[in-house]
Amino acid sequence: MIFLHKLLPLFVMPTLVFIALIFICTYKGYKKLIYLFSILFYIVSTPVFSNIIMKIVEGEYIYQKIEELDEADAIVILGGMLKIYEFENSYNVEWNDPDRFFKGIKLYDSLKSDKIIFTGGKSPFNLTQVSEGSVLKNYAVKYGVLEEDIIVTKEVLNTYDESLAVSEVLGENKTVILVTSAFHMNRAKLLFEKQGIKIIPYKVDFKRSINSKLYFIDFIPSSDALKTTEIALREVLGRIYYSFKTLFSD
Repeated sequence: MIFLHKLLPLFVMPTLVFIALIFICTYKGYKKLIYLFSILFYIVSTPVFSNIIMKIVEGEYIYQKIEELDEADAIVILGGMLKIYEFENSYNVEWNDPDRFFKGIKLYDSLKSDKIIFTGGKSPFNLTQVSEGSVLKNYAVKYGVLEEDIIVTKEVLNTYDESLAVSEVLGENKTVILVTSAFHMNRAKLLFEKQGIKIIPYKVDFKRSINSKLYFIDFIPSSDALKTTEIALREVLGRIYYSFKTLFSD
């Protein structure tokens, strides 16, 4: 089921769908449909479209002042920030989006909690010996977090696993500041609340533009805009998947 959840979005992403449809239409000789699909692909590749769909997925843009947040039992920083490449006797790390990590550290420094929880994330397609959480723990210590204030959960493969792992660590009726990307917050919050954890959401890493003005360049296709569209669509599919998962697990 984990692999289904990870693989399913690949078959509805604009790039793969476009290539498949163009191949089929070319084979069948449907020239008009090729023009139509080309126009649709152009639309989903524009910043104006990606910004609209990401705005829907991320929800309201709220600038949250740290000093206005309530204190919590822990600061939970969800994974998905790192790419870990293992070699024979070492590993190399590249950041995807460091916002979650650094905003979480800032919350800790602001005394919103004396505990930081990193999840032991691993990709099901790249099962490294070292987990993302253990790497982030080392980074956090270098940035001044006390080692005894850091908890790394057991290994997890997705957001649902993260919610279970954090619940096992904290127990019931706990309040956490949940730090994750804005597009991911809605799904993560629901899954954690399902485990009986009270959530103070702290959205970071907004993908959409907050500028309401449109410019000529917003109608020019780009790889960045297409990537944003695909992130939004993948998140929508994730929400649908977990909605059915929780529905049938009740």
